[in-house]
Amino acid sequence: MEYNPITVTDLNKYIKSKIDSDEMLNSVLVKGEISNFKNHYTGHMYFTLKDENSLIKCVMFKSYTTHLSFMPKDGMKVIILGSVSVFERDGVYQIYAKAMKQDGLGSLYEAYEKLKAKLSAEGLFDESHKQKIPFMPKTIGVLTSNTGAVIRDIINVSTRRNPNVHIRLYPVPVQGAGAAEKIAEGIEFMNKNNLADVLIIGRGGGSLEDLWPFNEEIVARAIYNSKIPIISAVGHETDFTIADFVADLRAPTPSAAAELAVANIDDVKNTLFLYNTRYKNALKKKLQVMRLAFEKCMARQAFKNPTQKINEQYMVIDMKVKAMQNKIQLKLKEERTKFVKQVSKLDSLSPLKTLLRGYSIVTDKNDKIIKSVNDLKENQDINIRLSDGEKQARIL
Repeated sequence: MEYNPITVTDLNKYIKSKIDSDEMLNSVLVKGEISNFKNHYTGHMYFTLKDENSLIKCVMFKSYTTHLSFMPKDGMKVIILGSVSVFERDGVYQIYAKAMKQDGLGSLYEAYEKLKAKLSAEGLFDESHKQKIPFMPKTIGVLTSNTGAVIRDIINVSTRRNPNVHIRLYPVPVQGAGAAEKIAEGIEFMNKNNLADVLIIGRGGGSLEDLWPFNEEIVARAIYNSKIPIISAVGHETDFTIADFVADLRAPTPSAAAELAVANIDDVKNTLFLYNTRYKNALKKKLQVMRLAFEKCMARQAFKNPTQKINEQYMVIDMKVKAMQNKIQLKLKEERTKFVKQVSKLDSLSPLKTLLRGYSIVTDKNDKIIKSVNDLKENQDINIRLSDGEKQARIL
């Protein structure tokens, strides 16, 4: 018996033609919950539509996404209008969506928004509570799976930026039942034993269900109560979790978290070199200014001949002393002239002058001048003063 096998491509083409020929599948209206949503940089949207029991892949090309009035997110319940066809290369069938509208929120998304509103009202997202990430931490604590790409990315980025940094991993499950409790337990353990200067909690991207442990209240409160600053790096750049809002800093990816936590040692060295150069230049300029000021100061006469000012003052003193002496001499001369005049006047009135002209002065024994002969008595002793002396006499 001879067999005629067909190629995989032929089989996928056949299945595609069968599905494409089905009028019902050419225009279907399907409702479900979005999961694994990815907004591609080209503008196309890729996601999974699911219900309680099943799921189907979907794609919405850019030409249709521009007509959307909202941005789809994981957990949203939507109604999609589109066609079902086969993607031949992968051999999978999917919905090619042409239109989409919201059909309420999924249960997880609704729980997410409810908890977010509650914690926000309690102040767990307040900027005033957020701690500053240390500039040069010695030890980086990481809470993530020990088998995933996250820890490898963090190690590679951190050691590249600073080979001296120490990374301390606390392995925790990042999805599934019990993951939230383990993450909170890890945060508390790292704080209790002071095992790091900064903590990074994170995982790679995923659906809302995959990221759900980081939306649990127990994790949010553990982050809020942490004395060690925490960087949240959960999912991709477009993924936001409750942990992101509570953390002291959010990083779009784990690699970005490592860059935020670890300073680039080369940049630090370059900055220190730049500061050192600036300080040297500033010091040189300062020395030049001080040298010019010194030279200008030393060029002054006071520093060239410091005793000149003193000598000049000595000359002033000498001049003042001389002037004072002249005034004293002049005053003495004037007073001497006055004295001579006064002496001459006194001399002209002196009784001695009269004695020189041949007169005498007669006084009694009590030196009382006798002015009249009537004042004399017989046998009275008298004193006669002449110009050249005195003699005793008696009245006969």
